[in-house]
Amino acid sequence: MNWNEKGLEMVDISGKEPSRRMAVAKGWIRLRRETVDALKTGGIAKGDVLTVAKVSAILAVKKTPELIPGCHPIPLTHIAVEFQTGEDRVSVVCRVVSESKTGVEMEALTGVAAALLTVWDMVKEIEKDEKGQYPFTAIESIVIEEKVKDWTI
Repeated sequence: MNWNEKGLEMVDISGKEPSRRMAVAKGWIRLRRETVDALKTGGIAKGDVLTVAKVSAILAVKKTPELIPGCHPIPLTHIAVEFQTGEDRVSVVCRVVSESKTGVEMEALTGVAAALLTVWDMVKEIEKDEKGQYPFTAIESIVIEEKVKDWTI
């Protein structure tokens, strides 16, 4: 029988040995300067944007196998999320660690994506123009900055 008749399957990792894995993903969202200022001073009506975005990222990392069909459920040993604000942007870095048979880059990417989407959702009211559009707002990049297998602390 051809187990891949439908063209979708998880990669078989049953023969691999667990190892320590780490991935760091980064991304940023471009915002109006007024929005970044409001974010820094607590002037966003929906609340503390970066705290909510951090929680969103952590939850998304944990839910990655439920969101992306080919991802294996793996034991996560560490998740860290950090933000930086610039004049016209918010950057997020998500670091994920596991001791498993497969890497954690999809988890790190998912964490960054969820954080950036949460930022957008929480600031969208003041990012909109008079027509309700977002002429300046953009998630401009989500990348893997680092991926390591069999590393030591």
